Amino acid sequence: MDRTQKTEIVNMCMVCRGDQVLVLDKVHKEWGGYTFPGGHVEREEAFADAVIREVYEETGLTISAPMLCGVKDWVNEDGSRYLVLLYKAHRFSGELTASREGEVFWMPLEELLSDEEHISLDMKDLIKVFTRDDLSEFFYYQEEKQWKYQLK
Repeated sequence: MDRTQKTEIVNMCMVCRGDQVLVLDKVHKEWGGYTFPGGHVEREEAFADAVIREVYEETGLTISAPMLCGVKDWVNEDGSRYLVLLYKAHRFSGELTASREGEVFWMPLEELLSDEEHISLDMKDLIKVFTRDDLSEFFYYQEEKQWKYQLK
């Protein structure tokens, strides 16, 4: 039995400053709205280095000591897997600046969770993986051709 699987690896980071989180107002047709910064892991790049680089590219901030706190994943119709490594960071330096990905700003976490109009798809439940010690995975699956998810 072949245990290899083509996998696309990306990351996302919840950068915290007290009770506030760094929010990216992502400009993207398929997945826009308020989310956290992140992006693709390059070939042969360490995962922690990738999240540090992506946060810097999208926000102008250099995070340090990012902590892996969970994953978001699913299997595509072609059998490949999409894996999002979820990080938290409390230490950072630099000056906040927008990028081509969208505007960035600080927002109280509770305000983000209550902003039904702007928050990205499934972000409210994804934040549970970032913030709860009893969860580590946000897993999408298909049932009767409908995408559903479980928090584990």
